[in-house]
Amino acid sequence: MSVLANRMEFLLLFDVENGNPNGDPDAGNSPRVDPEDLHGLVSDVAIKRRLRNWVQMAGGNKSPNAIFVENATNLNVKIAIAHQEANGRVPSKGAKKEATKAEVNKARQWLCAQFYDIRAFGGVMQTGPNAGQVRGPVQVTFARSVDPVLPLDLSLTRMAVADGDYGSVEEFQKAQDATPEDKLRTMGRKSIIPYGLYVARGFVSANLAQDTGFSEDDLKLLIEGLLGMYDHDRSASKGSMATRGLYLFRHVGTDTDPEQRRRQSLLGCAPAHTLLDLGRVVSITRKDPTTPPRRFADYTVSVDSAAVPPGVTLEVHAP
Repeated sequence: MSVLANRMEFLLLFDVENGNPNGDPDAGNSPRVDPEDLHGLVSDVAIKRRLRNWVQMAGGNKSPNAIFVENATNLNVKIAIAHQEANGRVPSKGAKKEATKAEVNKARQWLCAQFYDIRAFGGVMQTGPNAGQVRGPVQVTFARSVDPVLPLDLSLTRMAVADGDYGSVEEFQKAQDATPEDKLRTMGRKSIIPYGLYVARGFVSANLAQDTGFSEDDLKLLIEGLLGMYDHDRSASKGSMATRGLYLFRHVGTDTDPEQRRRQSLLGCAPAHTLLDLGRVVSITRKDPTTPPRRFADYTVSVDSAAVPPGVTLEVHAP
């Protein structure tokens, strides 16, 4: 399993129809929107959560592709296991009980080897038994919609209620029987956007991959996850979401000398923005600017292969 030796950047296109791609807890869980230009936003954390879920499902949550940041777990448990496995003891705060630098490094290496999301995204493992921190080679930006979106706050009828706190089934039943029928229904709300096409940017550092052990196999799993993560993340609130395209730029170098070419592949042959800015290599345009977009077919996505700089290759992946 070879460690990744090429710097990479990628553009991820995904969309949502009649759903909420990423609710904002500070705004009643309504879709995230840039208040200045009304473009939709999806946080990097939301994207990485879907990737974690996909890897966990695909790999059965087993080493070497287990997931460190799981839902409703205490991360200190895994850190303690790392110290037990790597050092034979679990350090604790107090004189002569804290982890030494060598023990921290061993636990850190063990965690990188076991957990995909630490190898990819990094992590802070300094809580509880200290296992240091990791800078991950894979980073993802907030996604932004191509056009402004219109959040809708819709009223819904809830055909049942969930009230009361009684000590027996009989008391619950008695309270229900004594309640007027119209009081056993209530109203609810759902926030959606009719349609939004989003673009996220990603970066893969070959230099940091040398430290965590992020490999070509890990990259393959990342690509598969980016393409398939929304097919396994369905819910009533999210509507219909799908990955629409993944454009991966791989730095391969131009020099004829193998060592220089290896160095170019590691450091890169072009600035990231010259590859990822829309309109340079990948362009997205509306077919009819006079009507609001309501589906992916309302857009045209084009690729100018001639605009790819020397020493960089473009891989186009579609679901």
